[in-house]
Amino acid sequence: ISYMAQDKGLPSVEKALIAARAADSKKATDIMIQDVRELSSITDFFVIVTAQNNRQIDAVLDAIEEAEIKEAGVKPYSVEGAQEGFWALQDYGDFVVHVFQPEGRDYYRLEEIWNDAPLVEFVSEADAAQEE
Repeated sequence: ISYMAQDKGLPSVEKALIAARAADSKKATDIMIQDVRELSSITDFFVIVTAQNNRQIDAVLDAIEEAEIKEAGVKPYSVEGAQEGFWALQDYGDFVVHVFQPEGRDYYRLEEIWNDAPLVEFVSEADAAQEE
C-alpha cells in the first residue's frame, strides 16, 4: 500500500513518541528514546527497541511506518538491515528507529555509545498496566 505522506510538521520528539507507541503496540520491549540533538548533527532522536525475532522486527517496522504516515505524515528515507534480521533501522531524518533482536542489542549496545544523551520519558502499555 502506498500512501501519499503529507508532512504535518510535528516536532521530532512527537514523531519519536509515535514510533515508540507503534513499537509498543507490537509488543516490542525495552523501548528507549534518546535525545541526541546536542551530540549528533545527523538526527535529533534515536528510538531503540527490542523485538524477539525477524517476524516481530518486520511487524514493528510496518507498524511504525503506518503510524508515522497516518499521524505525522512522514515516511522513512531509508530502511536498512532488515534482511539480516539481527537489527533493522528506519531513518526518518529527524529521528532514527533501531529495532534489535536481543542478541543484536546486547552486541551493539547502541544506547551506551550515546549514554550522555538525555532520555525522553516513555511508558509502555505493559509498564503502565503494572503500575495501576
